[in-house]
Amino acid sequence: MSGNHQTLALLLFSAFVVVTLAITTWVSRNRHGSAEEFYAGGRLFSPMENGFAISGDYMSAASFLGVTGLIALFGYDGLLYVVGFLVAWLVVLFLVAELVRNCGRFTLADVVASRMSERPVRIAAGTSSVTVSVLYLVAQMVGAGSLVALLLGGTSEAARNWTVIGVGALMVIYVSMGGMRATTWIQIVKAVLLMGGAIALTVLVLVRFHGDFNQLLRSAADRSGHGDAFLAPGLRYGGDWTARFDFISLGLALVLGTAGLPHILSRFYTVPTARAARRSVVWAIGLIGSFYLMTFVLGFGAAAIVGPEAVRGSNAAGNTAVPLLALDLGGGANSTGGTVLFAIVAAIAFATILAVVAGITLASSASVAHDLYASLRRRRAKPRSEVAVARTAAVGIGVVAIALGLLARDLNVAFLVGLAFAVAASANLPVLLYSLFWRGFTTRGAVWAVYGGLVPALVLVLLSPVVSGSPESLFPSADFQYFPLQNPGLVSIPLGFLAGWLGTVTSAEPPDEAKHAETEVRSLTGAGAV
Repeated sequence: MSGNHQTLALLLFSAFVVVTLAITTWVSRNRHGSAEEFYAGGRLFSPMENGFAISGDYMSAASFLGVTGLIALFGYDGLLYVVGFLVAWLVVLFLVAELVRNCGRFTLADVVASRMSERPVRIAAGTSSVTVSVLYLVAQMVGAGSLVALLLGGTSEAARNWTVIGVGALMVIYVSMGGMRATTWIQIVKAVLLMGGAIALTVLVLVRFHGDFNQLLRSAADRSGHGDAFLAPGLRYGGDWTARFDFISLGLALVLGTAGLPHILSRFYTVPTARAARRSVVWAIGLIGSFYLMTFVLGFGAAAIVGPEAVRGSNAAGNTAVPLLALDLGGGANSTGGTVLFAIVAAIAFATILAVVAGITLASSASVAHDLYASLRRRRAKPRSEVAVARTAAVGIGVVAIALGLLARDLNVAFLVGLAFAVAASANLPVLLYSLFWRGFTTRGAVWAVYGGLVPALVLVLLSPVVSGSPESLFPSADFQYFPLQNPGLVSIPLGFLAGWLGTVTSAEPPDEAKHAETEVRSLTGAGAV
């Protein structure tokens, strides 16, 4: 890329960083340091504000960079991510949002521990939440590295690595200084920028094809080199039965995983009531649905205008399809319009990554402090000391995410997020649904449900083609691939539910029906909710 691209994009990105740091500084001066303020922003956000923040939290680098890249490279099969990410919100709307808001305070473990022995349940749920968050963070770090490689022409590995480190440092500052309130406003600003950028690009693509979507699809198919197969299922997931099972596994993970993501669940605690939580989800579905409809146009537009070969040449996983599309739509590599549009899109993508990593880091540091630290202490931690631990945990989580982000820099970000969704659906969703709806559920069942999904999911990922055994693996020179599927959800999600059931039926502890009745009344009516 030319010096103009680099300079303008970096200036716009720097402006976003300055604005968000100003928000963080302003919020840090006006906070009173309580746990409720740090974890939930004082529960003062309106449904519309929280809906924008949820969409800002959810529309990550996987959505903006990874999904459009997969559509540009694989056509119809790339749309699976779009459908999965969107349908998942129906599970959240009907089964999770209001009930979680009524039953918990700050984290997933609050919901489960309300009717179980607190210590083992909090340790299990906290461990699972941190694991899911770190996996999700890695995807955002990889997206940041891909963008910088494109900005600098892919020539400077050191610059790419330093960007990952810089993003990690910024997310630690946002979380440790501003807590949930600053993080929420950063996500709202980012959601507005992302929707504006996506609308502008979608309009430009449709104008290029005179509003004829059929012509766009035909051009994408012709340019792809696959012909009509590009517009039919099977290009990525139809080669053999292993690929088809991978397709089912990924679909399950995407649809069921959202309801178990810690940074999404924590957003329901930032509004005052369960009704407000439900209305937040309705706002989020409208925004997220609109955005994913636009990724159809952007993905096929990148295939038709830029071409899959050019996308692969820039980034093998397709993470740079949208910036390249913006460059072409603006007039090409050396035009003023191309330079400006490319810079704007790159800056929005950076903003997307920063906002999402802030939300995930806050959720995971809350799990460390509110669940793990408070449980491992002999007596209950004081709120102020718990907040101090959360700030320290944000630093540690940032370091781990940076290290893993540098290791996984050549994988597609949407694919990496798919792994995080699989772990969330395997470990968090079973224990959450059992706690809310099963009268006979016990402490042993809760602990077994978490570890029974978490451990198989992680082990199967380690033994899958993602880690070794192929040129695209994390360790291409090694081969300890014993599990054929790239996503473990098909096996690990049923195991999580099975382990929860087995732990409950073999438990000597009788279920506490009085506590279940209390939880049921609270979840459905909000009586006694914090």
